[in-house]
Amino acid sequence: MTRSPSPEERRRDAERSKQRLIAAALDEFAEKGYAGARVKDIAARAGLNQQLISYYFGGKEGLYLALQELWETTERTFAGPEVPFDELIVRYLSAAIADPRLSRLLIWEGLEDGPPLGSASEDLSDLQRRQAQGELAGDLDPAFVHLTFMGAITLAVAMPRLTRRITGLDPTDPEFERRYAETLRRIARRLRA
Repeated sequence: MTRSPSPEERRRDAERSKQRLIAAALDEFAEKGYAGARVKDIAARAGLNQQLISYYFGGKEGLYLALQELWETTERTFAGPEVPFDELIVRYLSAAIADPRLSRLLIWEGLEDGPPLGSASEDLSDLQRRQAQGELAGDLDPAFVHLTFMGAITLAVAMPRLTRRITGLDPTDPEFERRYAETLRRIARRLRA
């Protein structure tokens, strides 16, 4: 005789299914972008019925937006207004190297139409605040500083072969991360008021 799962067991199973779908979506969207990703392929990666994507997330866009929440949760673990600007840059670099999939999502977002990931206005207001506090010289445009460091951080993820050719190091090599982080840290320090 089999018993029905308890409400707690059903909740745990639902949460596991959601996490499997999010993990599969992260892989799929990072590989193919929003336009190229297919709900059936995400479900197949997760080993689940594709109907669960609609049930839990309301469809492909809702699942994509769940990845934004994942990024925001991850970002809160290492970024904050108390972190000095040069250290913040290094932490973003470490996050990008540790899991390049979120950076690849950002790259895809820049290449195609789809729901936006994140809000650039929050990042920009943080840089404006840092500029007012002297962490960034007053003659620099915070929007272009933001764009510059986003490019610098995602470069190794976006162009690993070019990175190897120029530096002689693989972007996943800890020595690359150490040396590149120190370079970005020095550049950020030179931008102070």
